[in-house]
Amino acid sequence: MTIKVEMVTFDCRDAHALADWWARQTGGEVEAGFEEGFRVVALPGGFLLGFQQVSEPTPGKNKIHLDVQAESRDLEVDRLLAEGALEVARHEQAGFAWVTLADPEGNLFDVVEG
Repeated sequence: MTIKVEMVTFDCRDAHALADWWARQTGGEVEAGFEEGFRVVALPGGFLLGFQQVSEPTPGKNKIHLDVQAESRDLEVDRLLAEGALEVARHEQAGFAWVTLADPEGNLFDVVEG
């Protein structure tokens, strides 16, 4: 027996705004029919992102983060910055490079080229 990852869920202050932001960035669709304070974005390919409104932000560094792939990492990073993301760091290790960004609520994610 195995498990299947169905969704990655973010704790956030504004589930509606953050779901809308991620839907715009990924080409996903915000799904209807969920209770107030919870939104789901269906990504192309069937993966789901959940956004759960909480009264206080999760403290400390993310223990889980998204890695997203773009045809041109630098062009995509520029686009995401213009959409309200913040650049956290640039990394290169063993010839592999990525840029760590934070979404409008501070959730970290990495952008790679592929």
